[in-house]
Amino acid sequence: MLYWAVVCLIIAIIAGVLGFGGIAGTAAGIAKVLFFIFLILLVVSLVANAVRGRGPKI
Repeated sequence: MLYWAVVCLIIAIIAGVLGFGGIAGTAAGIAKVLFFIFLILLVVSLVANAVRGRGPKI
């Protein structure tokens, strides 16, 4: 999911440089939403592992 957030961010940057403001804004919004979903899933995963008693693999 983080991959798709980065892809949308790159599309937004390229569209912004080329002058497509609407497309750049939409792609940036999608990238932001995907990034926050990724962060939420990361926190849920870390909490679930902590509750189970398993620490991160080192």
